[in-house]
Amino acid sequence: MTSLLHPVLLCGGSGTRLWPLSRKSYPKQFSSLVGEESLFQASARRLSGPGFAAPVIVTGSDFRFIVTEQLAQAGVSPDAILIEPAARNTAPAILAAALVLQRQDPQAVVLVAPSDHVIPDGARFRAAVMEALPVARQGRMVTFGIRPDRPETGYGWLELTTCPDADFGPVAQPLARFVEKPDLSRAQSMLDGGMHLWNAGIFLFRADTLIAAFAALQPEILAQVRASVEGAEEDLAFTRLATDAWAGVADISIDYAVMEKADNLAVVPYGGAWSDLGGWEAVWREAGPDAAGVVTKGAAQAIDCADTLLRSESTGQELVGIGLSDIIAVAMPDAVLVAHKSRAQEVKKAVTALKAKGAPQAETFPRDHRPWGWFESIAMGPRFQVKRIVVHPGAALSLQSHHHRAEHWIVVEGTARVTIDDTVTLVTENQSVYIPLGAVHRMENPGKLPLTLIEVQTGSYLGEDDIIRYEDVYARGQGAKG
Repeated sequence: MTSLLHPVLLCGGSGTRLWPLSRKSYPKQFSSLVGEESLFQASARRLSGPGFAAPVIVTGSDFRFIVTEQLAQAGVSPDAILIEPAARNTAPAILAAALVLQRQDPQAVVLVAPSDHVIPDGARFRAAVMEALPVARQGRMVTFGIRPDRPETGYGWLELTTCPDADFGPVAQPLARFVEKPDLSRAQSMLDGGMHLWNAGIFLFRADTLIAAFAALQPEILAQVRASVEGAEEDLAFTRLATDAWAGVADISIDYAVMEKADNLAVVPYGGAWSDLGGWEAVWREAGPDAAGVVTKGAAQAIDCADTLLRSESTGQELVGIGLSDIIAVAMPDAVLVAHKSRAQEVKKAVTALKAKGAPQAETFPRDHRPWGWFESIAMGPRFQVKRIVVHPGAALSLQSHHHRAEHWIVVEGTARVTIDDTVTLVTENQSVYIPLGAVHRMENPGKLPLTLIEVQTGSYLGEDDIIRYEDVYARGQGAKG
């Protein structure tokens, strides 16, 4: 039996409360909201080092290459990356990871954490986890409760059996019960009483303990998820859970599925800083406002502003606020959000309205990430499109052709190895190449630095699905993008 703790990071969510920065195609966990690295990278680093095994990641197919790229940048090697055929909330995802880890060690101790939380003091959090470890090894399922500092109505709460000590030491105690998201009056009462904590959605348990809980409380979910794990297929560096068995799995949270029904629960208070960045007001708060309550990021400037967040997410796009108070302003290349801070949680209304009118900005990020790198559209007209494309060192696009468009590639940084039918050439900075309509072609980056080029497409149809793929190192099918 290994003594290492096995982290499981959940990163399949696609929330919209931080639109326009967070969208369905590129959710908040992969963005740098606080600090220079993404929330996912910060989470992976926090749950690594002495005492921790390599993490298991649970995510969706659309995010799999973003996960591998960001883990590599963070210097973290995963134990496994599980691909959910469809999002089914936290209970099936956590159970699948526990079943995979049970194969390695039936009593493996598992630490489950969302990948989009901010916990600035990683050492203090790891210390709290280690204090809870003996309790989990004894067969209890441990949840971590956050010391509340306001009457928050957006979180579930945890009711304690014993009042925490003054220092809020991480001492495990039996959990009295879960409390649903309260109204403001109830939240204030719980805050004042000192016997309740915020529910962080972070859990520690033995793999066999959780599986036994599902066997007793949710046998149908256990059978379906087990069948999906047993039927999983390896795909490059990923483990794809079996689709047929997964299709019938209930969409349910781990709290509702087992935690609120189990009788072997413990809670460990955590007194350090924590946030789930559930909205732009939380980002403003965690980013550290100055004396006037102002936070700026990127090419943003505040003049005579107070209690305001200004973020410019595009190089060369200046965002200036004058005389603003209690305002959130986020500028993206393709969308701008301006909201009163007290109504920032209503950003979902904007997403709904944009979806209703068919605007791609509702769900699609302007920068499209692919296994080989990324691209973004710079300009578009009826019969042309201009893109900036960045290819990672050693990466290659698929060998492909197009029915409806020709392409011009201009290299602006690095060197490209370009295949056009039977000809292979090296194209360096300030050089260009033309790919005629119908030509079989490929672009590779043979260098050690990123390759950047400008692509000009011309033709009658410029959709990403106009592709015939002949070879692809990423094992994507016909019609798949990129």
